[in-house]
Amino acid sequence: MTTSISIIGAGFAGCEAAWYLANRGVQVTLYEMKPRQFSPAHKSENFCELVCSNSFKAKRQESAAGLLKAEMQRFGSLCVACALETAVPAGGALAVDRELFSAMVTEKVKNHPNVTVVNEVVSDFPQGAVIVATGPLTEENFAASIRQKCGDALSFYDAAAPIVSAESIDRSFAFSQSRYDRGGEDDYLNCPLNKEEYEAFHAQLIAAESAVVHDFDVYEGCMPIEKLAKRGNDAIRFGPMKPVGLTDPKTGHRPWAVLQLRKENSAGTMYNLVGFQTNLKFGEQKRVFSLIPALHRAEFVRYGVMHRNCFINSPQVLESTLQLKSDSRIFFAGQITGVEGYMESASSGILAGINALAFLQGKEGLVLPEYTMMGALTHYITDPTVKDFQPMGANFGILPPIEPKIRDKKERYAALAARSLAYFDKLPITEN
Repeated sequence: MTTSISIIGAGFAGCEAAWYLANRGVQVTLYEMKPRQFSPAHKSENFCELVCSNSFKAKRQESAAGLLKAEMQRFGSLCVACALETAVPAGGALAVDRELFSAMVTEKVKNHPNVTVVNEVVSDFPQGAVIVATGPLTEENFAASIRQKCGDALSFYDAAAPIVSAESIDRSFAFSQSRYDRGGEDDYLNCPLNKEEYEAFHAQLIAAESAVVHDFDVYEGCMPIEKLAKRGNDAIRFGPMKPVGLTDPKTGHRPWAVLQLRKENSAGTMYNLVGFQTNLKFGEQKRVFSLIPALHRAEFVRYGVMHRNCFINSPQVLESTLQLKSDSRIFFAGQITGVEGYMESASSGILAGINALAFLQGKEGLVLPEYTMMGALTHYITDPTVKDFQPMGANFGILPPIEPKIRDKKERYAALAARSLAYFDKLPITEN
C-alpha cells in the first residue's frame, strides 16, 4: 500500500486533510507557497490565515453553521478544536483570536511527525495521490495546470445572485410559468410587480449601499443589478425583470415587471433570483429584495457576491468522493471546489482526507447522506443537475426537508440537526 500523499495549500482544507491523514499513519507532504510568495489577500506566514472575519458563525447545533461544526468534531476536526481553544467572547458565535488560532494550527501541523512542510510554489500536479486545496486565489501558473486538467472548467470570478429558501417564498404573490410557455410549467416561479411596486423597488435599489471592492476583488463581463438599474427607470424592466411572454393568472394581463426565480437544486428547496448578480451589502440585499411582494418574508440562504474567486465547475468534474473524474488520484478540497466559508472549506478537507485514505487502501470512499450538513454541501457541489454553478455555504436550504413539514422554524431546524447527528452517532468514529 502506498502510504504517502501530497497536499497543495495549507489553508483550512489542506490542514484538515493533512491532520486526518497524518493521524492515521500516512506520510504527508504539505506544499505551501508562503512565505516565498503571498497572494494579494494574505499577509501572515502562518497556516489557516483568516483574511476576513474572525468568526466561524453560530455555535448552537440547531443552526446550519453549528451543525456543521458538530459534524466535523465527530471526525476529530483540528480547526474546530483550535477554534474552541482560542475563542474570544462573541455572544452566540464562535469567534477566535485570529493570530492565536492560526499559530496554533500551524504549530500542530508542522510538529506532527508524519507531516513534511515544503515551502515552494507548485506549478503542476505532483506524482502520486494529491489533494488540491489552493483556495480562491490560486497561483496563476498552477491555476493554468488545473484548467488544463479540468478541461477549462475553471472560473476566476464569483458573480452569484442571491438564493432564497423555497418555503419562505409567499406563493400567493407568485405564479409558475416559463416565458412564452417554453419549457416545463414549473421551470420558473414568477414574482410580479405592478408599476407602483416596481418604482418603489427601483428607487431603493439604486440608493442601496454597495460592498467595498478590494483591489484583488475584480470581476468583468457581469453587470450588477444595481448598476444596471442606474441606467434608467426601465433599464432592468427591459432586462432581467422583463415581463414579456408572461401572464399573471390573477389579472389575466402581463405584469409591469417580473422577477423570475429558478430552482437551484433538483429537490426544489432553494430558488435563485435570476439575473440578480449584485455587489450590494448583505443587509441591503435583504432589505431591498424583500420589497418584492413574493419575497417579503424571504429567508436568504446565500447572498449575492461579486469578487475574484477561483473555483472549478465541481458538478461537472468531481465525483461525490471529491475525486477528479478524469484522474482518480487527484482530490480537490476547500473553496476551489465551490464550498464557501472557513469551516465549509475545513469540512471538505476532512472528507478529501477520508477518501484519499480509502483510495490509498484500495477501499470504497465515504459519501455522507444528504441529510447531514457535510453530505449536503458535498452533494450540492458534485450534483451534475446543478447548472450555472456558484459557491455555496452551509445552510438548511440544502438539506432535504423533514416530513411531515414542521412550520415553526426553530423546531424545524432542531429536527434537521437531530436527524443529522443521529447518523453520526451510529458511526464508529474516533476523535483524534
